[in-house]
Amino acid sequence: MKKYLPLIFVLFIFPIIGFSQAVFNGHYVKAAVINEDTLILIDLPEYEVNGKLPYKFRKQLKRNDKLVRNIKKVYPYAKLAGVKLNEYEEILKNAPSDTKRRKIMKQAEQELKDEFEDDLKKLTFSQGIILIKLVDRETGDSSYELVQELRGKFTAFFWQAFARLFGYNLKVKYDPLGEDKDIENIVVMIEQGLI
Repeated sequence: MKKYLPLIFVLFIFPIIGFSQAVFNGHYVKAAVINEDTLILIDLPEYEVNGKLPYKFRKQLKRNDKLVRNIKKVYPYAKLAGVKLNEYEEILKNAPSDTKRRKIMKQAEQELKDEFEDDLKKLTFSQGIILIKLVDRETGDSSYELVQELRGKFTAFFWQAFARLFGYNLKVKYDPLGEDKDIENIVVMIEQGLI
């Protein structure tokens, strides 16, 4: 009996304290019980990781970095557009007549041109498109609607025609859940201070 004691110990005690089998997706797998938790033990194949990304990922990463850079450049202008619009709406609401209102708008337009025209002229094509979309995001109105509201239908038509000559569309709407999802994610990260 003494010679069978180690065999009995191994057969009965060892499975209780450490390893057992568990059923995982209909298959028996090795498992270990640690502090009343059953952990599945799976042998994974060896995998080598190198520092070079595949071409399509590098291309996508480069495109994303460019989008982040462009949004960081134009987002402050879009935020400022929202703030200025609220200021001017308040001033125009208290204007006594249409003549006074037009005079205020001309003065505001000149002030904005003097302050931002040089910076906005330096924007690239893609930055311009992003700015138009972000203005819609910040103000709730497309650029066309803003010009129409503040300067009139003819001026809005003129600027829309002029913009179309250069490939822009002032009537474009911001779609944070669809086409502009990437832009929205980046803007939210900027607002949270993550980038």
